[in-house]
Amino acid sequence: MKPFLRQTLDRQIFRLHELDALLSASDVVSNMERFRSLTREHAELSIVVGQYQRMTAREADLAGAQTLLAEAKDDPEMAAMAEEEIAVAQADITSLDDELQLMLIPKDPDDARPAFIEIRAGTGGDESALFAGDLLRMYSRFAERKRWTVEIISESPSELGGYKEVVIRVDGANDALGVGVYGKLRFESGGHRVQRVPVTETQGRIHTSACTVAVLPEPDEAVAIQINPSDLRIDTYRASGAGGQHINKTDSAVRITHLPTGIVAECQDGRSQHSNKAQALKVLTARIHEKDRSERAAKDAATRKGLIGSGDRSDRIRTYNFPQGRLTDHRINLTLYKLLSIMEGDMDDVVTALQVARGAELLAELESASNA
Repeated sequence: MKPFLRQTLDRQIFRLHELDALLSASDVVSNMERFRSLTREHAELSIVVGQYQRMTAREADLAGAQTLLAEAKDDPEMAAMAEEEIAVAQADITSLDDELQLMLIPKDPDDARPAFIEIRAGTGGDESALFAGDLLRMYSRFAERKRWTVEIISESPSELGGYKEVVIRVDGANDALGVGVYGKLRFESGGHRVQRVPVTETQGRIHTSACTVAVLPEPDEAVAIQINPSDLRIDTYRASGAGGQHINKTDSAVRITHLPTGIVAECQDGRSQHSNKAQALKVLTARIHEKDRSERAAKDAATRKGLIGSGDRSDRIRTYNFPQGRLTDHRINLTLYKLLSIMEGDMDDVVTALQVARGAELLAELESASNA
């Protein structure tokens, strides 16, 4: 662990002791707003400090095992036990170190928000649409593992299966560090490339197709961008796709256009025009919010390209190579040979690696700022 991080964690221990004293003071107990704020800070710090204490304990175990190995030159059995303990302790320390880096990342308020995931077929025709369906399944299965809920907002199915475009809303409980759906999936935005033999290919040749994914945080209604109703054009139309007689006989689908920006959102999944309008407005607000975020981020990062990339939809962030069973994330040079299980929702290794990479970048910036 870098000295900068250890010094930061040592300060966290000092702050936790300080909070213990503050929370027992009569003037703090009598001020409920301050008491709740300090209690939340205490709870968050307790998790970080507990993890740090587990790591220092394993570091002590590692030092003890290394001493034992040095003293067991004439005892092969004891030396083997010491070597095994060293290997296990080193693996534990690496894992705890990664988790601590994630805990120390400055929080983005949007990380705790639900998310809209937009998947669009790109180059590759029918195969691209089929891959869009595979990506939807991957994210849906990952959500199931996390016990999140998935709701289809709008969809444009392809004739041979899959989707030309599909938008879903994903919501669920935040983890112990307050990271929710958007915080976990934010780095999925970008271009996803697939290499495989399409079901429509008769010669057995490998084709390359692509889809784009955009992950948008659902705006907090309390702080959402205020949209002038006069800037909106609202169109209703008859929904298509599954839904039975009701969906085919009423103009329940809604399309909303934000005239100043040209951004469009639509929803046809709900049973009523009212619910579809409310959901489409949420998606529209999220897209306008993301446009504003992207423009500000572009200005902030004008002099450098971030490790995780800009999140621009034209970025090729990942390749799914089915013949080799390989997934490669090009932003962090991550290669995993477990593609089939990932496509079934086993995405934790990918998601965690991207979060760790982002954490390392942000912590390096903090270290640089502290040394300036």
